[in-house]
Amino acid sequence: MAIDKIGSKALTDCSVVAADIAPGTVTGTQLAGSIANAKLANSTVTINGTSIALGASASIAALAWQSVVVSDGSTVTTMVAGRGYFLNNTSAAGIVKLPAGGTAGDTIAIKDYAGNFATNKLTIQRNGHNIQGAANDSQIGTNRASIVLVYVDATKGWLYTNESNVNVLGALFTAATGGTVTTSGDFKIHSFTGDSNFVVSQVGNCAGGGNKVSYVVVAGGAGGGAGSPNWTMGGGGGAGGFREAKVPSDSYTDSPLDAGTGLTVAAQTYPITVGGGGAGGTPGAPAQRGVSGSNSVFSTITSHGGGGGGGYNIPGGQGANTGGSGGGGGNSCNSPGIAGANGNTPPVSPSQGNAGGDGNRPFAGPSSYQNFAGGGGGATAAGGDGGPTGDAGTGGAGGAGATTHITGSPVVYSGGGGGGGAGVDNQPGSASAIAGRGGDGGTGGGGNGMTVGRTHSPHNIPWSSSSTGGAGTANTGGGGGGGGSNGDNNTPEFGRPGGAGGKGVVIIRYKFQ
Repeated sequence: MAIDKIGSKALTDCSVVAADIAPGTVTGTQLAGSIANAKLANSTVTINGTSIALGASASIAALAWQSVVVSDGSTVTTMVAGRGYFLNNTSAAGIVKLPAGGTAGDTIAIKDYAGNFATNKLTIQRNGHNIQGAANDSQIGTNRASIVLVYVDATKGWLYTNESNVNVLGALFTAATGGTVTTSGDFKIHSFTGDSNFVVSQVGNCAGGGNKVSYVVVAGGAGGGAGSPNWTMGGGGGAGGFREAKVPSDSYTDSPLDAGTGLTVAAQTYPITVGGGGAGGTPGAPAQRGVSGSNSVFSTITSHGGGGGGGYNIPGGQGANTGGSGGGGGNSCNSPGIAGANGNTPPVSPSQGNAGGDGNRPFAGPSSYQNFAGGGGGATAAGGDGGPTGDAGTGGAGGAGATTHITGSPVVYSGGGGGGGAGVDNQPGSASAIAGRGGDGGTGGGGNGMTVGRTHSPHNIPWSSSSTGGAGTANTGGGGGGGGSNGDNNTPEFGRPGGAGGKGVVIIRYKFQ
């Protein structure tokens, strides 16, 4: 009798292999219900990115179109491969984002549902992928536009394989917030007069202005040196460092210090630091130098604060400080003048500033002397040396600042402070006074140096001036003017503080339309 069944215990495990079974001896009828789908190594299949269990039913289509997405201008819709999206931009611009991952052949479709893309544009965020081979988001700005995107590889990313009613596909402009925003033609200007953030939400591509911005970064100006008894004159404060770079495609008139390349930005937040101006030097014995200004920072660009204006050159006196621009040298009637300090410290290219001028104490005649301190350095010129002209003289002028049109009109930044100046005729019985005045502040916000002059009277009449050094102008990075002293050898002498430096500024400019 033929054996047509095998008992469950007649064979040991793995004693029969596929090669022992002749083709056709086992039919589907004989296997029906004997092996569950879950027992198989691969119990699902994936279609258009969707996993489907064996035995389940599904509709196979090229794309699964989603319900209409109504844009509100801020909500971001993250798209999924294998799906199509109707975007209704009637009320606001739309934002969609490509999937984080990508497999060759992944497909996404987009359709302008209401014909409003020209009024309210659609931005496609790249989410780390290239689009059309470029590392930029895309923007669609024509009505009734339809596109199909297919992922290729890491080099090209997502490519447009079907474009309908797309006239300006890919034109994307930079968008950002922060500071005080103004416009000049097709360009936006963000001006920061205090610490804040420059927040870039979208980066332009080549068709929409590019991914670089122009900038001016100005540090805080330094305080001028103080005067003290014994006819000490303080040096002018150095201007805050000045740095500029203009995008070559922009047409505004730049300064001579333009680095010429602009700065590449990404969609992220950039902290902005605006340097404060340094305080003026404190009167006393010895007179104190002015306080150096603070740095200003935008991304990788740092402009350094101006160097404090010097006191005077006697034991314990304080010389000028280096900085974006250097402080001017101080002066005293008891000793020679002191040298100004170097600018462009630490060094950058193009230079962010210049050296301060030297203080000087030339004799003007028998038993007469004049004291003139050096001016602080400016962005485009060194501070002037203190010195006489015949029987008159001035403190050194502050170095000139730099003029730029980045805001849409010409503005001068980073002028040095003027050095303090004084003159006296010590000749007994003299009826005239030798003129002496402080140096002028440099164009670009530099404060004037203190002027000390005596009334046209017999000897020992007190000096007529009692002002301090002039302050640098706020948000120009100008240096403060040098202080001086009020009195003569037979009257009380009073030291005067130097002027405070001006706060800096950061300005950013880019094409927005």
